[in-house]
Amino acid sequence: MMKNVRIGNKNVGEKNPCYIIAEIGLNHNGDINLAKKLIDEAINAGVDSVKFQKRSIPDLLIKEMLDKPYSGPNSFGSTYGEHRNFLEFSNDQWYEINQYCKDKKIDLIVSPWDIPSANFLDTISVAAIKIASADVTNIPLLACIAKKDRPVILSTGMSNLEEIDEAVSVLSHDTKNIIILHCISAYPFDSKLANLNVIKTLKNRYPYPIGYSGHEKSGMVVSLGAVALGACVIERHFTLDHTLKGPDHAASLEPDGMRNLVTAIRKLEESLGSPEKKILDIELPIREKLGKSIVSAKYIKKGQVIRESDLTVKGPGSGLKPKFIPEIIGKKAKTDIPEDAILQRDLFD
Repeated sequence: MMKNVRIGNKNVGEKNPCYIIAEIGLNHNGDINLAKKLIDEAINAGVDSVKFQKRSIPDLLIKEMLDKPYSGPNSFGSTYGEHRNFLEFSNDQWYEINQYCKDKKIDLIVSPWDIPSANFLDTISVAAIKIASADVTNIPLLACIAKKDRPVILSTGMSNLEEIDEAVSVLSHDTKNIIILHCISAYPFDSKLANLNVIKTLKNRYPYPIGYSGHEKSGMVVSLGAVALGACVIERHFTLDHTLKGPDHAASLEPDGMRNLVTAIRKLEESLGSPEKKILDIELPIREKLGKSIVSAKYIKKGQVIRESDLTVKGPGSGLKPKFIPEIIGKKAKTDIPEDAILQRDLFD
């Protein structure tokens, strides 16, 4: 039985609405006002939470990597370290974002990329902590996060099942509030690489809610397919404009796209309905109109023994079902039966 996990005031898992995350990530471009606009637009789109990323740059990479020149079209600094520092919020700004989300009544989820960031996020009581795909094998970080007594969302891009098994084992030592997301770590990628059937593999392998974190090119098909396969969480990158400068905007949904996705997921959930196969009330009139009954093929006299040649099958379906023909053959008619009459059981001995 899959365990439900509570994030904020919502249960995540089977028999609950899909929990939808707008991954703002670094699409705020280091501007807290842009971050707030993104939060507002995500709320307007109807998502359940917004997600950001937190890094302590000195703990992220070796100095050689931080000092490397970085002059691409999405760069915000002359070196990679400058670029990364530009995109990071100060502690005071994090307090401000956290309070803004509380005031707006939207769950705040953050991915810490290092232990200092994980420790800091614990001080502002985020709704959940997400582990980025890059850190599936970062066992010290996983062990640290598991002790924070918060829901943990594990993204599984660029990892194999053995690595995921180990990550889940480390997390489950200290928490059972785990959600696992299927993910393809490419930004963006073609939908033919989504490999959504992995969702079924993860559902069969782990007793935790399974979801999908998508970086596919704009569109809803892959995310809707994930929900249809049982994904309890959908995460999609979110931006105000996918042409903005920055590494993740191109793989992000704009406000109208996110709003359409949320609407489509809710409609899909309604259409999935119950696993119980039964005749719906709305089907009953159509069933009778289009169904088939046993009909007299000719005039049948009272007392006559019914032969197979006396019977045929026609609509509507308001009489005896065709499967009862063998039971009627050999019985006597209790009354005269005209030709082309729908037969009922009380017409025979």
